[in-house]
Amino acid sequence: MENKKFQKLSMVALVVSVLPLATFIPTLLTITLSDGVRSIWAGANIVFVFAALCLSVICVRSSESRSAVNIISMAISVLWVLMILGIIVLALFLNFL
Repeated sequence: MENKKFQKLSMVALVVSVLPLATFIPTLLTITLSDGVRSIWAGANIVFVFAALCLSVICVRSSESRSAVNIISMAISVLWVLMILGIIVLALFLNFL
């Protein structure tokens, strides 16, 4: 029972960690979004990234629930967080120049 719960949670973590890639859909379809929609979408992406990271940490923390899906989800989430942090640092750095 416990293992099934972690399997479902790990799949949810993987799906949520891949959701920020949906940002590229309007770009591929050459759709122009308004500033408000872009801001909401960016906020949602940040929420998705941190939610996926939390879910991945919950799944990976237990040694009996570790699987390839959990590790892949964790790696994707960490890469997204690093990208967000890099953008924030770059914005702060350019702001003070």
